[in-house]
Amino acid sequence: MQRRRWRIRAFRKRRNLAPVANRTNQIRPSDLLLFSTARNEGVRLPYFLKYYREMGVNHFLIVDNDSTDGSLDWLASQPDVSVWHTRHGYKRARFGVDWLNWLQMKYAHGHWCLVVDPDELFLYPFCDTRPLRALTDWLDASSIKSFSAMLLDMYPKGRIDEEPYRAGQDPLEVAPWFDAGNYTITRNPRFGNLWIQGGPRSRVFFPETPEKAPALNKIPLVKWDRRYAYVSSTHMLLPRGLNLVYDEWGGEKASGVLLHTKFLDTFTSKAEEELTRREHYGASKEYVAYAAGLKDNPQLWCKWSERYINWRQLEILGLMSKGNWA
Repeated sequence: MQRRRWRIRAFRKRRNLAPVANRTNQIRPSDLLLFSTARNEGVRLPYFLKYYREMGVNHFLIVDNDSTDGSLDWLASQPDVSVWHTRHGYKRARFGVDWLNWLQMKYAHGHWCLVVDPDELFLYPFCDTRPLRALTDWLDASSIKSFSAMLLDMYPKGRIDEEPYRAGQDPLEVAPWFDAGNYTITRNPRFGNLWIQGGPRSRVFFPETPEKAPALNKIPLVKWDRRYAYVSSTHMLLPRGLNLVYDEWGGEKASGVLLHTKFLDTFTSKAEEELTRREHYGASKEYVAYAAGLKDNPQLWCKWSERYINWRQLEILGLMSKGNWA
């Protein structure tokens, strides 16, 4: 019943979206699709599209939430992008989930789909030698419909605003560090998904209340069916069986990582903007914590920080797994 409610809500929210460049007639039955929402992410978008194109994504479906930096026109000029514009509230669309649920209902049935933010870079086992389609073909052969990825916050060594980020640049050149430990995991009894918290945001911005730190568990890759619905960002879906993405008989399922490149020099102005807009979860309490912490220009780096090398490093650290994918 709840899944039906979210799907009806997404159907109603379709009226929020005005097509700017709708190229969905180019989508072929076997195409890999990527869905995202964006607002004033013009500096990130060139590398974001390049990264996922090289991974094997065939078409991008993006909702622009009233950007003022020219990124809407830039997206509309890209030949493999379909983009919709909305001035409606991000919060009233359940933080963009309703918009993307609708677009997936309409265009994604039968496709493998990635749902990621412009500051998230997806990693999976063997991503340095195998395209995304190799992963989805293996998942199809294994009758697996969903694939999880832990959100891993990346940050620079030094002040967040010390080195400027340039459009088209790999953000890992600026922010290559992460927390190898400092994570807690619980199981959500209602939806069956794992709930992961910790990392530098918990350590620096929520040191006294780590239970209020942002969730790091995500399920960004799904073989979509129009009957499915995301419930809260990409943290969990319905039906609930799609959330059982870690354990299996005889071992653990394959999983990936989302490198979260939020902490660039653009972060301070972004945090101030979002604090003013109040369009994020829980009265933007996350951005309230950021604003308070940024007054002292904190360094997220600490003596336990690790410098990113490759996906195999993350598997050794226990942050992702190749499972039984040989």
